[in-house]
Amino acid sequence: MASKPGILTDWPWTPLGSFKYIILGPWVMETIYSIMVKDPQEWDLTNFTVIPFMLWRMLHNQLWISFSRYRTAKGTNRIVDKGIEFDQVDREKNWDDQILFNGILFFLANKYVPGASHLPLWRTDGVIITMLLHVGPVEFLYYWFHRALHHHYLYSRYHSHHHSSIVTEPITSVIHPFAENIVYFALFAIPMLTVVLTGTGSIIAIAGYITYIDLMNNMGHCNFELIPNWVFSIFPPLKYLMYTPSFHSLHHTQFRTNYSLFMPFYDYIYDTMDKSSDILYENSLKRKEETPNVVHLTHLTTPESIYHLRLGFASLASKPYSSAWYLWLLWPVTLWSMVLTRIYRRTLVVERNRFHQLRLQTWAIPKYGIQYRLKWQKESVNNMIEEAVLEAEEKGASVLSLGLMNQGEELNRYGEVYVKKHPQLKVKLVDGSSLAVAVLLNSIPKGTTQVLLRGHLTKVAFAVAFALCQKGIQVTILREDEYEKLDKSLGTKSEGKLVTSKSYSSCKVWFVGDDLTEEEQRKANKGTLFIPFSQLPPKKLRKDCFYHTTPAMQTPTTLENVDSCENWLPRRVISVWRIAGILHALEGWEEHECGYTMSNIDKVWEACLKHGFQPLKVPTQSKS
Repeated sequence: MASKPGILTDWPWTPLGSFKYIILGPWVMETIYSIMVKDPQEWDLTNFTVIPFMLWRMLHNQLWISFSRYRTAKGTNRIVDKGIEFDQVDREKNWDDQILFNGILFFLANKYVPGASHLPLWRTDGVIITMLLHVGPVEFLYYWFHRALHHHYLYSRYHSHHHSSIVTEPITSVIHPFAENIVYFALFAIPMLTVVLTGTGSIIAIAGYITYIDLMNNMGHCNFELIPNWVFSIFPPLKYLMYTPSFHSLHHTQFRTNYSLFMPFYDYIYDTMDKSSDILYENSLKRKEETPNVVHLTHLTTPESIYHLRLGFASLASKPYSSAWYLWLLWPVTLWSMVLTRIYRRTLVVERNRFHQLRLQTWAIPKYGIQYRLKWQKESVNNMIEEAVLEAEEKGASVLSLGLMNQGEELNRYGEVYVKKHPQLKVKLVDGSSLAVAVLLNSIPKGTTQVLLRGHLTKVAFAVAFALCQKGIQVTILREDEYEKLDKSLGTKSEGKLVTSKSYSSCKVWFVGDDLTEEEQRKANKGTLFIPFSQLPPKKLRKDCFYHTTPAMQTPTTLENVDSCENWLPRRVISVWRIAGILHALEGWEEHECGYTMSNIDKVWEACLKHGFQPLKVPTQSKS
């Protein structure tokens, strides 16, 4: 929002929210009616292409978003280092408004503008006229309109909304108040209306022109330099006819320079080109891939989780993961992505952060949760994890933390197999178990005297049971086989606090892991608090009970470039397995924390609080 919003700031359909596309209903119905009723020779191809063209524009923009986020996370040719935060993602989530707006105008023009229906597919003269009109009046008028927008009156009421994003993403290019978009479309309509009214218009000329605008807009705001300098060496005048991402980036950091739309020659003519444009361009091209200090290794969870990655849909990634019905409409894309995970065998850099002087990266293994559970996939998954460990070693990372199912006992003995296989590893492997135990122990409501422990017994579960017994809290086990394993492991250290029981109603606090059944959940007392000790959360079946998150903590504000949620966790909350790797690097601990070894729980907890990470409120406490 601009600092002093002017008239026509909001889009007319803003109150409709996600139902805004219902506005297209009348035109879509009219198109369907004409297909069903009219003779094929009377069909208007121009009208039929409006909706497919809108879908193409959405896909085109999304490809730029994903590509840009991937490249800026890796750091290669990145222009501005500063990160983006959730407020920018929220501000830019309605980037498709201008596509909807243009679609409505195309439908109206097709119906009411003479010559705008039944356009031919191609006309060479119309394409040439479109190009000339863009180079001439469109670029000239845009330049002066843009300079006017930087006058205090218009800037404070309109254009400051766009410039709220110092670090740009491709979609930043279309984030403007409604009034600005009206003027922009009027400018871009000059070539389109001219060729239509002169009878030289064609579908490809108009669609190609809008695609060119989208391409240049996205490229100019992508925050990494991708135009090689040999292009300008071959044809030097091109520097006046095509801007670069670094050229426009300076406009967002310096504000009073580089006003041109896509062709910088007006900045040269009127002496508004930033003097550092060439230097920034060269420096950005020379910039190498960023070397991380800490790597967190995660993976996909469900087929739909690919859309919730930071490389997927930005608006979905900025919210805790939850299944959405409309994602079923994308099942062909989902299916294709699953096929790609069988082919593509390298980790993806999905996120970068900075914490004080530490450079942090999150890498994702392109495997789904179900693949980790398949025995015949075990070797493939392990090989990919091992390759990621060795790649982190090669890049000079000091710590690699194993997230989600990358640290399973059956899979790799909590990461120990990699240390045994590569005893000279310099990168420290961290499974985060000690911090997980510390967080779980500090999640118990005050005054609790007994807890129930149920689920697949892991390294964390054994440690939690031991710590609870040492604190004098009774640990109730439902299943005999689980009790025998714990009793054998703890022995006399249980202090007589480890008991077995068939009663589900004896405890109001349950520590739960994988294998917790729906039937067991339903037998819990009303008001029971479920605290997961597993990496994956249980299904929330009971509305009359409380569910805590999987072990996680609130991040300090000094953790930068946080613009996406980690799986199902709230904003600026990250898993303890990820935090453990950061702490390991901050404290300079030299040992691995993997296999069946565990760091000192109290030491890890104190270090965590010292560096600003805060425990989350337990649900029963927040509602009391």
